[in-house]
Amino acid sequence: MAKKKAAAKGHQIHDPSPEGLEAAQATAAGSQFVWHSGRVTGIGSYADDGRGVTITWEEGGATSHVGHINDSEWEVFKLAFLAGGRVAILSDLPDWEWVYDYRYLEALR
Repeated sequence: MAKKKAAAKGHQIHDPSPEGLEAAQATAAGSQFVWHSGRVTGIGSYADDGRGVTITWEEGGATSHVGHINDSEWEVFKLAFLAGGRVAILSDLPDWEWVYDYRYLEALR
């Protein structure tokens, strides 16, 4: 049986399963954080507004965000778009506010 340890800054995670990793990351972030997954269906660059991304969420619905996407977020969106489109967001924001919360953003395979 694999050991499970909470992830903290500078600590290793000792659980080989994806579920264990997600649980450890959520534990480290705080009890109010929840993972949300989706698929990047479009990215673009717009002269007046800057970068844009469209995501279809597994929980239903889709969002389009144009402007105010920083360099690190843009890199994750580009990687996701080129590698199958899947992204995940770890957020503690209520209701549907999490759809634009890119503090914890990951590209998935």
